[in-house]
Amino acid sequence: MKLKRTMSMVMAGIMAAGMLAGCGSNGSSGGGSAASDGSAQKEMTFVIANRDEFMSKVEQAMTAEGEKLGYKIVTQDAQLDTAKQMQYVETCANAGQEAVAVLLVDTEAAQSIMDSAGDMKVAFVNRQPADLHVLDAENACYVGSDEFTSGYFQGEYLAQYFKDKGKTDIKYLMLQGTLGQVATTQRSEGALQALKDNGINATEGSAPLAADFDRPTAQEMIQPLLTTTEYDCIIANNDAMALGAVEACREAGVEIDFPIVGIDCTADGAQALIDGNLAMTVFQDPVGQGRGAILACMNMINGDPINTGMEKYALDDSGESYSDSICWVPFEPVTVDNVADYM
Repeated sequence: MKLKRTMSMVMAGIMAAGMLAGCGSNGSSGGGSAASDGSAQKEMTFVIANRDEFMSKVEQAMTAEGEKLGYKIVTQDAQLDTAKQMQYVETCANAGQEAVAVLLVDTEAAQSIMDSAGDMKVAFVNRQPADLHVLDAENACYVGSDEFTSGYFQGEYLAQYFKDKGKTDIKYLMLQGTLGQVATTQRSEGALQALKDNGINATEGSAPLAADFDRPTAQEMIQPLLTTTEYDCIIANNDAMALGAVEACREAGVEIDFPIVGIDCTADGAQALIDGNLAMTVFQDPVGQGRGAILACMNMINGDPINTGMEKYALDDSGESYSDSICWVPFEPVTVDNVADYM
């Protein structure tokens, strides 16, 4: 029994040391590495919800920008575990870091992340807090893209497509991301609002399918509808689900002679556009978000406006109390006519 207790204590110590090593320290005696000029290099941590293609690009941009500013960027993957994400943030605060960048596992948990951060500055990136009132320009900001706009671009494209065909009444299938997330809600609402604003009467071919932004899930969920339901287009909240719909069409023997639209302009999404399988997508700028998050952290540390050094990214203009705490990295519509610019 004594041996088991001793081993448990040893293992607990190893795990704690691992967490601290992952977050490092700002002090000269901490875990930072040497900068190129031989001085101590500070560390800043990026705590992601989970790793995917887009997030890896955000991370690469953060790392490159951090290096310019004398920071080593350490990435911690919460693996969709909110408790683990809070633990990473708290560990970094205890290690004396000045700021942390966070892509939220749960958009409702932003205040809990702030509580875990203590005196650290927090830049939420890509996935905005459900309650934006947790933001203030001195201690917490958001760097990302207006999700409603991305969906609106989809709707505008579809409205023009159907007007050119002389149609004003259409039915759609909607592939949604994770229910409850801001991106899911606003991307869906934006697409439908744009259709309405442009004179298209759009009704559901079936109830929306919540496929969690996942390609295989979208493929499995939509395939039974392709040959049993009336529809004129497929609207997907991201490219992965749009490509799942493409695969489902292939498996079901359905010719893609109708528009399938996505968001993010991933490498696979761009190629599908060229191949004629996607009608359009919307570019979400991972470099802009990654670089912007690091600059926003530095700006909060220095007491500057959060978009200092990235003035082409506008602050929020809603007039709300948190407006000076949000930096919008614009979405850009992508069709076969301009897709080469995004590859």
